[in-house]
Amino acid sequence: MQMKHAVFSAFLILTMHTGKAQESLSKDVSYAYLEKLIAVCKANYPKIKMYEARVSTAENGIKRAKLSYFDIFSFSYLYSPNNNTATISPNFLGGYQFGFFANIGSILQKPSLIKQAKGELAAAQYDKESFDLNMEAEVKKRYFTYVQKIAVMRVRSGAMLDVESMASTIRHRFERGEESLENYNKVLIMIADHAQNILNAESDVLVAKSNLEELLGQKLEDIK
Repeated sequence: MQMKHAVFSAFLILTMHTGKAQESLSKDVSYAYLEKLIAVCKANYPKIKMYEARVSTAENGIKRAKLSYFDIFSFSYLYSPNNNTATISPNFLGGYQFGFFANIGSILQKPSLIKQAKGELAAAQYDKESFDLNMEAEVKKRYFTYVQKIAVMRVRSGAMLDVESMASTIRHRFERGEESLENYNKVLIMIADHAQNILNAESDVLVAKSNLEELLGQKLEDIK
């Protein structure tokens, strides 16, 4: 009896593992498609747009700082009637007096303000580059996880086919009195376990797909 159970167990193991040793993720990974996913993420993900807006704002800050050089100069004029004896040069341009002024203090401040604006732009660019790298790594991570979950589901589906084939063989042997009811029940339990494993695997695929699409802002089916 023990020998019979040992043979049955060996038969189960051999059936379940035949053809599965060569399962690998490498054949499922498409790096060209992954690059497309990264590009879609960079184009759609809201937080990436936020960092881009910060860089744009910092660039505009430099332009404003440079244009503010004109703020240090001021122009004014004063009109005085020609008969106003208190006015200097009352006959100059028919009673108009003009003045052109420069704020020396502002002149000295402008270079430091421009340097500060450039520093803010560099910081914004570094922040964006760092976030882009993090997002690229996260897209890769979620893509590889998605591919892994699909592979697991494929393996479990294949195992289910093996178990069903084995169950058919055991059932025929049981009907002929060549197999025990205990072993036949074991196969039925295995079928139920594998069915549950397939449901779990399908759920894992859907969750992994949803997690990846969260970064993309699009359905995977829409990205060719």
